[in-house]
This record gives sequence, structure tokens and C-alpha cells, in this order.
Amino acid sequence: MDVDTESTATSIDENTENFCDNPTRDTLAEGLMGLIKPTVDQLDERVRATRISQLELKQCIESLHEELKKINDNQQSTVDLDVYVKKLINAKQRVTVLSNILQNVQDRLNKVHASIEKETVKRKIILNNTIEDQSP
Repeated sequence: MDVDTESTATSIDENTENFCDNPTRDTLAEGLMGLIKPTVDQLDERVRATRISQLELKQCIESLHEELKKINDNQQSTVDLDVYVKKLINAKQRVTVLSNILQNVQDRLNKVHASIEKETVKRKIILNNTIEDQSP
């Protein structure tokens, strides 16, 4: 083969071997996994607990439904529950509105707190500079 026609490119197999045996990459990957794994495990556990809780809640609701059905079948007079359902819906809406208001207030308080902290740092810097300028 002529010198001009020889390829200087490495084969794909050589690059794959270098990539797999890279200790820096392996160390970084292990470090990142060490940081991320506890969070993922905790999230997984919480999802699992939430699912279990939802299943328990579903069973309780089904049980309550059966009990209410039995009570309703045993009663001679029918009770108009629409009024109470509407009251519950209105109460739920009020709670939702109040929750949103409280969240907005909390956000504003956090912004005010951050602003106060920022202003305090600025004033400390100005005070320190003033004291340093007055020192002989």
C-alpha cells in the first residue's frame, strides 16, 4: 500500500474498547449514581407507599359504599342528600381558594425574605467598607 492511501483513522472496535475501559468515566458514573440512587430509591419507596395507600383508601371507600347502601335499603324514608352534597362541594371550593391564597402569600413571604437577606448583605458590605475607610 502507498503511504498516501493508508488510513490513519482508528477502527470502531478500538474506540469501543477505549470507551469501556475509561477509569475516569467509570468513576464519574459511579459518583453520579451514588448521588442519584438514594433519591431515586426514596422516590420509588414513596410511590410504592402511595399506591398501597390508594389501594387501602379504595377498599375503605368500597366498604363505606356497601354500608351506606345497606343503610339506605333499610331506611323507609329517603333523605335528600343533594343539599348536603352541594354544601360539601362549596366547602371544598372554599378550601381550595384558601389554599391557593395561602400558597400565594407563602410565595410572597419567601420573596420578601430573600429581598431582606439581599439588602442585609448589601448593607453589611457598605458598613464594612465605611469602617475600613475610616480606619487610619
